Amino acid sequence: MAMNITHQIGALAGTPISTEPITTTTSESTATVSATAAWKTPMPNMLCRTRKPDVVEQKSQPTSPCRSPILNGIRADLSVACRAFALEATTLETATEGAEERMYREVSAKEKGRGVPVYVMMPLDSVTMGNTVNRRKAMNASLQALKSAGVEGIMVDVWWGLVERDAPGVYNWGGYTELLEMAKRHELKVQAVMSFHRCGGNVGDSCTVVVMDVEYTRQCLFNVVMFHGALDFGPNTLGNSSGNGSSRELRYPSYPEQNGTWKFPGIGAFQCYDKYMLSSLKAAAEAAGKPEWGSTGPTDAGRYNNWPEDTQFFRKENGGWTSPYGEFFLNWYSQMLLDHGERILSSADAIFENTSVKISVKVAGIHWHYGTRSHAPELTAGYYNTRFRDGYLPIAQMLGRHGAIFNFTCIEMRDHEQPQDALCAPEKLVRQVALATQGAKVPLAGENALPRYDEYAHEQILQAASLNIDGNSGDGEMCAFTYLRMSPHLFQEDNWRRFVAFVKKMKEGKNAERCREQVEREAEHFVHMTQPLVQQAAMALMH
Repeated sequence: MAMNITHQIGALAGTPISTEPITTTTSESTATVSATAAWKTPMPNMLCRTRKPDVVEQKSQPTSPCRSPILNGIRADLSVACRAFALEATTLETATEGAEERMYREVSAKEKGRGVPVYVMMPLDSVTMGNTVNRRKAMNASLQALKSAGVEGIMVDVWWGLVERDAPGVYNWGGYTELLEMAKRHELKVQAVMSFHRCGGNVGDSCTVVVMDVEYTRQCLFNVVMFHGALDFGPNTLGNSSGNGSSRELRYPSYPEQNGTWKFPGIGAFQCYDKYMLSSLKAAAEAAGKPEWGSTGPTDAGRYNNWPEDTQFFRKENGGWTSPYGEFFLNWYSQMLLDHGERILSSADAIFENTSVKISVKVAGIHWHYGTRSHAPELTAGYYNTRFRDGYLPIAQMLGRHGAIFNFTCIEMRDHEQPQDALCAPEKLVRQVALATQGAKVPLAGENALPRYDEYAHEQILQAASLNIDGNSGDGEMCAFTYLRMSPHLFQEDNWRRFVAFVKKMKEGKNAERCREQVEREAEHFVHMTQPLVQQAAMALMH
């Protein structure tokens, strides 16, 4: 007996879920359903009101002895491997399709120029430890369903612990190449994120992938995101505890959840106590004429799970962060992260010169204790952002020098949904980041931090994606949004219906001529009309 799409996706994630079987009439089950017909937008023959959602660069300090992957560096083979992967994907994209029938309609040039394209994150274990596509049949059915819903593409983690598992310099791209080819058949773009961190121990980690030795990973802390024949290249972490996992973000691994080291909403801890960081701190202190400041980091900044007022350094009244030493240290600490990003992006520019490359850097949405004066969790992560200082503008300016995209998370969150005793303020944080990117003229992309399938979260994403700040955003919108994540829950009937409507609204854009109600009715009709198509894909998996 064939399983429906929900059960197929359950098989993909390894956690089947129970739902009522889908029944169809004989005519429905044998008819060929056209996604083109289902998506075709009728000419409006009714009046309906369109509802719109409510809504100095720094010089680098002395060069750090921390080593990043550079052309002609210790691991020059990494440059060759990444470039080869980019060229292989480009070949897949530009290869002749022959007489292969196109299953989906072409999007008009007008539609391509508006709205926010939606990508969907794949399960973390999409490729097995044996370097094959995990649950191949279910994956194929899932991609077909996503494409039919209007999704632009997918995002998949390329775990370096799998690709270069056997020996240094020996790369096995097998499973990822197969997944790229599968996505190409469904005309889906692919964000292939080169993940050098460890998988396992953080929120949402569904598998365990180890990394190579710490000294090696220190030289490889960067990510690559592939957009259908192009690459987005973004730096990862810097500092000690490399490989503990930092969710592929440009930040210090200051709040590791593995083994219960950190728990929300702790302030985290500075990552400046290995020999490389201490050597750089010592040099910076001597250059500032304060050698006594170079022996160690703050000794009164508390531990991972403290709150700001528990510490002398982060407290609001006369906290060490406002002292001359505190300002020196925080400038050095944040500049080290900026310098790291600068070096990695410069290397990416050189590696992928004369290729169709985009660059994207993911920045963490650290919204807890945002309402305090010191913004302690942001400071320990390397973002020198306080009530009196904008820490995101320097990051945006750094990205702007490389034509890079600023990728930010926690887009789905609202202030009142978060613990108010921790003064969480994700909406205010997203607003600040949007203003910083506008000031630096850098494109902004978004992600949701946690899985959400409800319309309330979707509406928040739609509003944030419109970049409607203080009621004035012009024609600007986010350049892309990545949805966390494909799972059995996404394909449950109600969640799928809401998701299809969400994707359609995002593609319509904030200046859509049709009202939300009309878009929702079309999405409802589409879900109903394409149900046999989705069933057909699921049944094919059993043969």
